[in-house]
Amino acid sequence: MARGGKTAATKTRRGVRDAEASRAAILQAALDEFSSVGYDGARVDRIAAEAGLSKPMLYGYFGDKDELYKAALREAYVQIRAGEEQLHLEELTPEQAIGALVMFTMTHFRTRPWFITMLNTENLRHGSSISAIGDRREIQSKLLVKLSDVLERGWKDGVFRRQAKPLDVYMLIASLCYFPVSNRFTLAEVFGFDGSAENLNAHAHRATEAVICWLKQKGEAT
Repeated sequence: MARGGKTAATKTRRGVRDAEASRAAILQAALDEFSSVGYDGARVDRIAAEAGLSKPMLYGYFGDKDELYKAALREAYVQIRAGEEQLHLEELTPEQAIGALVMFTMTHFRTRPWFITMLNTENLRHGSSISAIGDRREIQSKLLVKLSDVLERGWKDGVFRRQAKPLDVYMLIASLCYFPVSNRFTLAEVFGFDGSAENLNAHAHRATEAVICWLKQKGEAT
């Protein structure tokens, strides 16, 4: 046994945990930096300082700035998909599942503003980095599989009369939740929009009604 009663295996596990914590800190700092100032304005030294690590250590984990950006972009998707997993949609009725997904999406967009700005940045870059993330479709497929199950159950039970495609439904949900968050500042100045959590949650309830009503109408998604 190693000195102090710590085995090599214990040291290895601690090293793995430390490495995982360091990677998580870097990714969160990168999300904050890239979403605040965009890709061109982001500085690796600020990311390292925010994560409490040295630049050489950061480069050791992720390589150059472009690789760090891709890792942060991937992490943005990983986090939202992980949050959706916690909804346990398979345990809810179809209508409850749609409502839970809408509310989660609104809350995620509202409380993690870096998610929307990261997507905006990547779209300004014409998706040049997301296309290089090898498992990008596998990450997203988890939600589509669960949503497909919800829609199929709703159809078989006669709750939903439209045989909608999972992607069509998610695009509808995401767009309804995205706009009032991404445009909250201009909406406030032009229309006096109230972007408070209470008002955005009320919008999420209206969005839920809209999606469910659409699913209950007879027809097929195109």
